[in-house]
Amino acid sequence: MSETRVAEVLAELAELEDPKIREVNERRGDDHGVNLGKLRALAKRLKVQQELACRLWETDDTAARLLAILICRPKAFGRDELDVMVREAHAPKVRDWLVNYVVKKNPHSEELRLAWFADPDAVVASAGWALTAERVTRKPVDLDLVGLLDIIEAEMKDAPYRLQWEMNHCLAQIGIEHAEHRARAIDIGERLEVLKDYPTPPGCTSPFAPIWITEMVRRQHA
Repeated sequence: MSETRVAEVLAELAELEDPKIREVNERRGDDHGVNLGKLRALAKRLKVQQELACRLWETDDTAARLLAILICRPKAFGRDELDVMVREAHAPKVRDWLVNYVVKKNPHSEELRLAWFADPDAVVASAGWALTAERVTRKPVDLDLVGLLDIIEAEMKDAPYRLQWEMNHCLAQIGIEHAEHRARAIDIGERLEVLKDYPTPPGCTSPFAPIWITEMVRRQHA
């Protein structure tokens, strides 16, 4: 992979930079100003290029890393590579995309879920909880749902924001997907009141677990 090719892609990203988009993104901690639709269009044109993806990731530029995630080959990364990547991903959007688009598709995802779940770094732990919420929905066999609810009940209220968000997501998925635990999940949500006042746009479902659970169950039975 030539330096020229990497420089060309970085130049394209620079041309897509929009100060107004950057201003909005920076309020959420995402230091880039590239429209995500245009970013995806660029990724579609580049197609899968694992070596280029790795080089873009190494730049530590947020837009470049988002593009890297879109053009990489998720199964090509080793366990330790992904562990390092999660720990060095400073932007929330990069972390979210890395977990959802790469780690979840990687053969080491379960091993990483277990390793990250109780990590002392709250951001890394949040990745473990995101993977756990995925398992609650798609592969709950051997998961201790009661134990998960115990941890959520004891720790979610005072957890750092990103970790709290993913624990709440897990709580909602348990309530939505597992009727035998639904009443307890709703009760935990009502008592802890996490994200109860979260601003929710019209037409969207509130992330407040009791509302989220009730609405999704209603849709399943509609």
